[in-house]
This record gives sequence, C-alpha cells and structure tokens, in this order.
Amino acid sequence: MTPRGLTMRELKPSLVDDYLRFFDEVAFKDFPWWSSCYCRFFNDPADTEGNSGPEMRERHRAVATELVESGQTQGILAYLDGAPIGWCNAAPRTSFRAPRHVAKVMDDPKEPVGSTVCFIVAEPYRSQGVGGAMLAAACEKFRRQGLRIAEGYPKTEPAPTTPYEVPSAQHEYHGPMSMYLAAGFNVTKRLEHFAVVRKEL
Repeated sequence: MTPRGLTMRELKPSLVDDYLRFFDEVAFKDFPWWSSCYCRFFNDPADTEGNSGPEMRERHRAVATELVESGQTQGILAYLDGAPIGWCNAAPRTSFRAPRHVAKVMDDPKEPVGSTVCFIVAEPYRSQGVGGAMLAAACEKFRRQGLRIAEGYPKTEPAPTTPYEVPSAQHEYHGPMSMYLAAGFNVTKRLEHFAVVRKEL
C-alpha cells in the first residue's frame, strides 16, 4: 500500500525549488556520500568521474538548477502532505546529454523510447510502493510524449562494499528488478552490471 495522500507531479521549471529542496534536505539524508548528486549525471557531460560527494555540492546544485529551469531534466516528483518525498528521472532516451552506459543498449537510437534512469525515495517511505507509483506516472508521461516503449536498467550485481558500503536503496537507484517486473516490464538484455527491461506503451 502506498502512503495515503501520495500524489505525482511532472517536473516543470516552476517546480525547481521543490526539486532542490528534495535533494538539499531529503534524498540522501541517510547516505551523505551522494549528497551532491542532484540527479544531473545523465545530463552533465563535464562530470566524467561521477563524483557526488559533499565537496561538489555548489557546482552540481548550480548545474542541476540550470537543467531543471531549461526543461532539460525531466521526470516525476512524488509528494506527500505538500512535500517532495521521491524523484524519478524519466525522459526520452535520445534527450540525455550524457547517456553513459545507457548508450550501450541502443540497437536503434531512433526508437521512440522513454528511459527511467533514477529512482530516489526518502528513507521513511521506502518499500511502500512509492517507486512503483512514480514508474506508472513516468509511463503515462511517455505516452503523452508519443513514445512507444518504456525502458529501465536495473542492477544485476551486488552492492559494492569499497571504498564505502553502498546501501541497497542507493545501489538500486535505477529501480529494482522486482518493481519493473511487477509493472509488466520484461527483460530484453543482460549486460555486465545491469539488465535492460522494456514495456510496450
């Protein structure tokens, strides 16, 4: 059962303050090593190392702000009692400026595919269906955009323990396999560290 009163909103430039509030105060409260992520990695070609430690906060926050205000970052914010408690980065696959490993799965780059590349849920609300609700909202967003396929990239390897132990909630930031399968996705590829799951829209 999802939390009573849970609502979804598609990210718009007007919601930039809510987006920043979520990452400033909520997203990685229990995992400070990623506290400067701001989910700009797949649209930030200049960040070649993927460093999301606290020392990068000012730089990454500014980049994320510009990406949201310009409409480049797309996705779903989950709200409870007026406050953001979850985020799903969901956009047309061809729109990402730095597709990283997602580029490896593109047999046909022109396919009308929507990609979900990140799910983050506030610690008190995990394992309550928030991720699945955001995935459903993302698929509906893709339909409205005229996309025909929803695609995700769940991890298939254990969480690393060095240089620090990564909790399962953060390790599975692409979304857990179980969530996708429950939503009707099917595994279409298995790569070294992740699988590709798809659903016709």
